[in-house]
Amino acid sequence: MIQAFLEYIALQKRYSKRTQALYQEALEEFYAFIYPEKDAPATLTESEVLDVLKSNNLRGFVAHGLEKGLSARTVNLKLSAISSFCSWLIKQGKLASNPARKVFRPKEARRLPEFYTEQSLKGYFDIKDSDIEADMPMDQLRARMLIMVLYATGMRRSEVCNLKVGDFDEARSVFRIVGKGDKPREVPVPSLIRHYILLYLKRLGKEFSSANDCCFFVTDKGEQMYPAMVNKIVKEELSKAEGFTGRKTPHLLRHSLATHLLNNGADLNSIKEILGHGSLAATQVYTHNSFEQLKKTYLTAHPRAKIGGKNGN
Repeated sequence: MIQAFLEYIALQKRYSKRTQALYQEALEEFYAFIYPEKDAPATLTESEVLDVLKSNNLRGFVAHGLEKGLSARTVNLKLSAISSFCSWLIKQGKLASNPARKVFRPKEARRLPEFYTEQSLKGYFDIKDSDIEADMPMDQLRARMLIMVLYATGMRRSEVCNLKVGDFDEARSVFRIVGKGDKPREVPVPSLIRHYILLYLKRLGKEFSSANDCCFFVTDKGEQMYPAMVNKIVKEELSKAEGFTGRKTPHLLRHSLATHLLNNGADLNSIKEILGHGSLAATQVYTHNSFEQLKKTYLTAHPRAKIGGKNGN
């Protein structure tokens, strides 16, 4: 029954592999909590799976997670996975109601997305055409292009791993991206970045003869780049550059693009389409990050903060 649900979210809902893994982990942990003597959920009978789906058991599971030191966000993600399982069981006629809806969800500490400054990214991207065409080794060029594409398009890590050479439309200067739930979108790239992309693809074709139909980013052996490699390259690249403090991840480049677009006047709907968000609510979190714009407004409008005013500093 659990396996049938996991197949459902993979084949019909088309959830990402990461989401599938998170759902499977949450269900395995819940049933291991209820049946500590059992080897695995796969050994449970249908009645054993259904009979324990009660609000009091879910409350105990939530409390157990918090006692182990899990964050409220992690616990809520696990509860959401179990809730989705219960909703699926209702559709299958196996469950009358969803017990997870009666369970109090721990309050999450509000975290604003981190981002890199425009100045630090500008400094990183200072590069000469000659470096790309001749001097720069392929692994360094690949690393720089990865940072450039992540920041220019706001792609997710999984999206950049699945990107193909043919997904870049040279004539229209856009990337065709397949996002969560196989939802397609197109993201334009500026002419300067288009120029660098074409130089990169030229070098890629020299290094790998089948580059025309291969992945846009590949390993040293020409195979598809994998998520851990993306993480490693981003961390190493930004650690070598000036102005990058704190965490160094692909997702922070995505956050940075959204924040910089907002700071420079882009509307939320446009940012939503670029990032491939399913709803505007997911994009609105970036409104809390546009501090530079807020600062400019404050210094311009506040009577005691106006630069040069008799009451100013």
